[in-house]
Amino acid sequence: MANYYTDHPEIEFHLNHPLMKRIVELKERNYADKDKYADAPVNYEDAIENYKRLLDITGDVAANIIEPNSESVDLEGPHLENGRMIYASKTFENLEATRKAGLWGISMPRRYNGLNLPNVVFSMASEIISAADAGFQNVWSLQSCIDTLYEFGTEEQRQKYIPRIAEGETMSMDLTEPDAGSDLQRVMLKATQDEDGTWRLNGVKRFITNGDSDIHLVLARSEEGTHDGRGLSMFIYDKRDGGVDVRHIEHKLGIHGSPTCELTYKNAKAELCGDRKLGLIKYVMALMNGARLGIAAQSVGVEQEAYNEALAYAKERQQFGKKIITFPAVYDMLSRMKAKLDAGRSLLYMTARYVDIYKALEDISRERKLTPEERKEMKLYSRLADAFTPLAKGTNSEYANQNAYDAVSVHGGSGFIMEYKSQRLLRDARIFSIYEGTTQLQVVAAIRYITNGTYLNIIKEMLQEEVCDCMKPLQARVAKLVEAYEAAIQKVNADENQMNMTSWVVDFIT
Repeated sequence: MANYYTDHPEIEFHLNHPLMKRIVELKERNYADKDKYADAPVNYEDAIENYKRLLDITGDVAANIIEPNSESVDLEGPHLENGRMIYASKTFENLEATRKAGLWGISMPRRYNGLNLPNVVFSMASEIISAADAGFQNVWSLQSCIDTLYEFGTEEQRQKYIPRIAEGETMSMDLTEPDAGSDLQRVMLKATQDEDGTWRLNGVKRFITNGDSDIHLVLARSEEGTHDGRGLSMFIYDKRDGGVDVRHIEHKLGIHGSPTCELTYKNAKAELCGDRKLGLIKYVMALMNGARLGIAAQSVGVEQEAYNEALAYAKERQQFGKKIITFPAVYDMLSRMKAKLDAGRSLLYMTARYVDIYKALEDISRERKLTPEERKEMKLYSRLADAFTPLAKGTNSEYANQNAYDAVSVHGGSGFIMEYKSQRLLRDARIFSIYEGTTQLQVVAAIRYITNGTYLNIIKEMLQEEVCDCMKPLQARVAKLVEAYEAAIQKVNADENQMNMTSWVVDFIT
C-alpha cells in the first residue's frame, strides 16, 4: 500500500540532523510531560519514534484518501449557499480522515490537547499532505494560525480556542482587503467598541483562504482617524457568534479545494488578541512568517509529486523504440527536477530547525528567566529564522513552478490534457510564488542577509565539514562559487547599491 512518508525516505533523513536533539530537549522541557500524559515521550529516541509514527499515519492518509479524492475536489470545488461556503464533498472526507487520525493541534502543548510537535515535523506532515493535494493542504495547514493566538492571546483565550483546533476545527487569517493587498497598512476594516467593551467588526475582506473557517484571526483598524499600520490591531472572530457572510468565492486557476472568499463583516462580535495597535507591527509578522514556511512546505510537496509524475511517465512512455527516460534531454530534465527537490527540501527543514529552537526558547522565556547562554542562543536562531524564511519560501515556490512546468514537458502533448495530473500540479503551483508575499517581496526581505554576509558565513561553515570522497569535487566547486559570491557582495557594498543585488537575486531565483 502506498505511503507518502515511507515511499520517500529523504524526509526521514532530516529527522537525523544533530540539531534535532536540541529541538526535542527544548520542546519537551527535558521530558517533563512523561508523568502526566500517556503519549508524551520519555527520552529523545522515544520522541523521534513518536514523530515517525505520526508521519507514517499522515503518509497513509495522504496516499490512500486525500490523493484519490484530489481529482474530484479539483473538478467540484467549493460553492456558495445562502452566504456560506460549502466545501467540495470529498474535502469533507479529507477533513474527517485527518481528524480521526489525530492530525490537528499538532504544534500545541499537551495541556490544551495538542501533540506538542516541533515545526520540523509539522512541515514534514504539511509537505506530505501537499503532495497529495495542495489545495487541501491550505485548509489543513491553516491550523498553524493557532500558534499566533497561543503566543499573544490570553490564557482564557488559549483554553477557549486551542482545544477546538486540536479537535479539528478550521482557521483562517483575514488580512487582505480590496484596497489592501501586499500593502496591509491600508487595511480599513473597522473595529469599534460597544459601551460594555465588546468589540465589533465592520467592513470587507477579500482573497481570504479558507474564509468561512470556524475561527478567524482578523486585522482591523481599531484607532479612529489613523491611516497607517500603527492604527491596526488583531482580533479573534468565532463563527459561532455570527455576523460574517461569504459574499463571493473566487474562481481560480488552481488549488480548487482551497476556498478563497470575499467576506462581509456586519457588526460581528470579536475579541482583541494581544495589545491594541500591534496588529500589523507585531502579530501579522508572526502570522506571515509561519504562513511563508507553510508555503515552502506546500511547494516541496508539489515539487515531489511533479517529479514522481514525470519520472513514472518517462519510465513507461516509448518513442522510437526506446523508453524516453533514456533520452539525454529527458534524463537531464529529470535530474534537474530532483536536484531542485532535494535542495528545496533541505532549505525548508534547515529553516524549520532554526524556527523551532528560537520559538521554543521564546516560549520558555514566558515561564522563567533565560540564562545568558539561552538568550544568546535565542537571538542567534531568531536571526537565522528571519534570514532563511523568505529564502525558503521564495526559492521553493519558484522550484515548484519549475518542476511542475517540466513535468508537463516530460509528458509532451499528454501533459496538456486534463486527464493527466501534471496539468493540475502546474495550475496549483502558480499561486505559490504570489500569495503570502511574492518572490520579489521575499528577495526584499532577504537582501540584507545577502549583503551582511549571513548566508555567506553559513556556506563557509558548511564547507568546513568533512564529506565523503565522492562529494569532494562538489565541495571544491562550491568553494570556488563562494569566492565569486563574496567578491560580488564586496563590490555591491563598496558601490552602496543594493538595487543591483536585488535584481541579481530575483534573476537567480527565478
